[in-house]
Amino acid sequence: MNSLVHKTLVVQLQAGDTDRCSVLAHLGYDAADPFALSFVFSHDGRVLARWTLDREMVADGLLRPVGVGDVRLRPVSRGVWNELRMEFLGDPRTDGDRHRAVVYAWAPAVAAFLRETHRLVPPGREKVAVDDFLAEIIAGAE
Repeated sequence: MNSLVHKTLVVQLQAGDTDRCSVLAHLGYDAADPFALSFVFSHDGRVLARWTLDREMVADGLLRPVGVGDVRLRPVSRGVWNELRMEFLGDPRTDGDRHRAVVYAWAPAVAAFLRETHRLVPPGREKVAVDDFLAEIIAGAE
């Protein structure tokens, strides 16, 4: 059985006060890490950023505002166009503010990706190999 789900989307990136520009978002899910989704943003073959997000948070972000700290998600409706707005906060700037990027993804495409991950590992059925994780930590401490 395949334990991976991948989807590539064209999304809109807005950094600072700039206009939106199109970039690729490579969404990934691995059943071995059942709570996590990977988002890799790229443009012209260059990786711009990598983020790991909580699967449940992304699902909730399609319905209502969620997140505090470095990642905030919320649905945005522009007429018939429904988007997931993903705000990512980065390192501090010299003016005391923080670097900020906002990504707008077509919400139905993100929802379709989530449905694929839910078919692979239904919500509530996630399993984490805690014993293996603890053994790895203990082995690293020796």
